[in-house]
Amino acid sequence: MALKGVSIWLLAIAFCPALALGQAGNPPTGTGMPAVPSDAADTVIGTLPSVTDLLNVVEKASGEAPAGRDWSTPVRLVILFTGLALLPSLLAMMTSFTRIVIVLAFVRRALGTQTIPPTIAIMGLAIFLTLYTMAPTFEKVNTVAVQPYLANQMALGPASQRAGDCLKEFMLRQTRQADLMLFVQMAKIRPPARPTDLGFFIVTPAFIISEFRTGFEIGCLLFIPFLVIDMVIASVLLSAGMMMLPPAMISLPFKLILFILVDGWGLLAKSLTLGFK
Repeated sequence: MALKGVSIWLLAIAFCPALALGQAGNPPTGTGMPAVPSDAADTVIGTLPSVTDLLNVVEKASGEAPAGRDWSTPVRLVILFTGLALLPSLLAMMTSFTRIVIVLAFVRRALGTQTIPPTIAIMGLAIFLTLYTMAPTFEKVNTVAVQPYLANQMALGPASQRAGDCLKEFMLRQTRQADLMLFVQMAKIRPPARPTDLGFFIVTPAFIISEFRTGFEIGCLLFIPFLVIDMVIASVLLSAGMMMLPPAMISLPFKLILFILVDGWGLLAKSLTLGFK
């Protein structure tokens, strides 16, 4: 939900400059206000050196645009900020974040502590565990793609291709063969000689549903010991005739004590990080 909210705000911020420039360049008739030329608006936006430099780098890497079809600066800004708004969602669904946050949510549900730990703490732990598990992949991306590009030894296109291949290798190691073949069959394409030759439109959904299944399997296994405690407490209360006392209230301290004694958070973090090959 937090990522969705950030994406909506970034989209709103991205569209505001375009709308403002559109109104400035074409004022309503009859207001008596002089029209602002579009070149002046482009000059105003061009005063942002960091964004303009980034757009120029992208244009140089992709080649010059055909004559008469060059996009104005406001449109390019909208596209840039829209891509930045979608970037957190893409990274969350293409890394180990999905499995980790599902397992942590299952643990909190199994403990029966409602909002303890709070959602922001769960998300924060999931983010840092994701950075820990993805560190080797990010280091490889930095070595084979980012550093050669910054040293002007490689163009943007080949560098992006190498970075995508590194991320794709990580995703394929966690993806089940059956899930991958499912999307290959639905796309009606011939399986390539190497799985890395598949496009992200096939690898990404296969990776996501594989992570969902793995996360649910781990969550179900974690539920079993806490469910046993709930059943034992409920049987004791029923045999003692204390039917009006909620079993969940009595079993909560016992589940917390069990989780603390076995060092549950440490075991959980170790199992999650070692689960990624």
